[in-house]
Amino acid sequence: MDNQNLTDVLAFASVIAVFVLAGVQFVKTSFNVPKNILPLIGLVIGLFIGAAAYPFTELGLVLRLWAGGLAGLSATGLFELAFSKRDGTTK
Repeated sequence: MDNQNLTDVLAFASVIAVFVLAGVQFVKTSFNVPKNILPLIGLVIGLFIGAAAYPFTELGLVLRLWAGGLAGLSATGLFELAFSKRDGTTK
């Protein structure tokens, strides 16, 4: 992977992180899930959004999955770090 691919992945991850964060917030408010699995949920949502973003980018599937995974982990981690404690359940 050269520097241009890495730059593209990070830029794409920055764009879809907002949508991943919205998806994780939707899951948190709709379902009663343990807070310690929220990063895993964020990763799965990020991978799904990265794979589904085919019409919006020229990146290949592997690069979109990398961007989705990075967006999922970073969006979930940053939000949880800033706004909540890690005990109990979400609802």
